Amino acid sequence: MRNLRRVSALLLSLAAPAFAASDVSPPPTDDRRYALANPAIDMPGYLEIAREAAQHRSERRVTEAEFLTMAQEPGTVVLDARSQDRYNLLHVAGAVNLPFTDIAIDSLAARLPDRETRILIYCNNNFSRAPDPFPSKMARASLNLSTFIALYTYGYRNVYELGPLIDIERTILPLESFTEQASILDSPTLKR
Repeated sequence: MRNLRRVSALLLSLAAPAFAASDVSPPPTDDRRYALANPAIDMPGYLEIAREAAQHRSERRVTEAEFLTMAQEPGTVVLDARSQDRYNLLHVAGAVNLPFTDIAIDSLAARLPDRETRILIYCNNNFSRAPDPFPSKMARASLNLSTFIALYTYGYRNVYELGPLIDIERTILPLESFTEQASILDSPTLKR
């Protein structure tokens, strides 16, 4: 046993300078994990609920005509989660603006207090040929995806998403603007 201790000590003394001179970082310590811990951020939980929301979403995408019909029914809220600037340029008539960055417990409780409310969502990637109000995003970064997952996470299950990519000049959805800049569009459905 005494020889084993001597051999271990000798090996450790020979290996220590090699580790000290190398560019290899030591493995993270418990202190580092503790310093990075944040109970308000849960990546594994997010990925789990995102998969669950994706399954729910698969039966909640609607056509342009279905979206229009549903939007006109009492008790339905059309939610636009784009920035207020983009919303002001052009949006589906009657839509409520709650920018994605502002979706939180309090803002949802104020704007959508009943989690059973039917909510219709749309985003930049639903409209083509209108880059100012509807700038394209990468498909995997589509605001519809983030918004659907966020609403699902907060307990909203009666959410429907506008599915197709629609030419802004051919849409049957009524659009409106709160700025003069949108006057460049000649859509027959544009309201000012």
